Amino acid sequence: MPPAQPAAPAATPAQHAAPADGAVRVRPFRFTAAMPALNHPVARWRDQIRRIEDLGFDSVSVSDHLTGGWSMDPLVAMTVAAEATTRLRLLGLVFCNDFRHPVLLHKALANLDVFSAGRLEIGLGAGWLRDDHDAAGLPFDPPTVRVARLVESVEILLRLFAGGPVDFAGRHYRVSGLAGLPEPVQRPHPPLLVGGGSRRILELAGRRADIVGINPRLAPDVDPRAALAELSPARFARKVAWARDAAAAAGRDPAGLEFQARMFDVRVLHRGVEHRASSSHAQRVDPAALVGSPSVLHGSVAECVDKLLALRDEYGVSYLHLGGNLDAAAPIVARLSGR
Repeated sequence: MPPAQPAAPAATPAQHAAPADGAVRVRPFRFTAAMPALNHPVARWRDQIRRIEDLGFDSVSVSDHLTGGWSMDPLVAMTVAAEATTRLRLLGLVFCNDFRHPVLLHKALANLDVFSAGRLEIGLGAGWLRDDHDAAGLPFDPPTVRVARLVESVEILLRLFAGGPVDFAGRHYRVSGLAGLPEPVQRPHPPLLVGGGSRRILELAGRRADIVGINPRLAPDVDPRAALAELSPARFARKVAWARDAAAAAGRDPAGLEFQARMFDVRVLHRGVEHRASSSHAQRVDPAALVGSPSVLHGSVAECVDKLLALRDEYGVSYLHLGGNLDAAAPIVARLSGR
């Protein structure tokens, strides 16, 4: 593993600002792959992480759940993945805010950024899966309360990464005279991704995040299996606009935002074989609803490449999760990563 404190760390996604003249900046493509499940020997798990790096993916990402057979703690898994690789970035996609106090989350993340030589990317969300909260005896508060908590957590994290001492007195958290240690390798802080589907979350992302995750709105009153239907071209564009408008209102340049999205249904024809990566969301959606969706990728490798180029041109999305099938994603990554 590289030294923890490189003399001149490479520019991170958070440091890729928009041009000073305000011109629209076309970001190079980046791709993330899901961590393999922890259901086989650890040596094989490490080999699979190394394969993701060897295939040219930019990051490996991990979710944060307690139920549904989920076994990995994201902080531990990201640390092991850092030790197993040399280039691959580590993305929490996303940490559930209600599971960890922001002071404790900052300490773990700051350590991980140092130990990984500046390869950390932080994803944070308000939490949407009620089963996780119920299983742990955590209150599943209304969305307005969970989002308000997330707003405070983001503020505390960013202040702690800026140094300290930090004093904060909010409705949900209090911090008194706490220094943000250790100092991160990436400055001013590891890239922060805030992802969600509601206007409140996406406006928060526009105001404070480096990376905006565009997702369907997942909530108790929205069937997650049918959420893909929400990501029509018009609704997708509206979600992007919420983040950009919020950035401008906060005095930030919207062109400085990086947009991340997941393809919920992937069918790639490569060398005569169709490779699929279909989420449970897509499997329960009327096939007609998939036509024209920005979150669906079907066709030959060349056709998929063209669609992603069009997606970037239309919405500014350049950071992509192409599902859990590496054979489906790899030929596209080979064509577009860094382009």
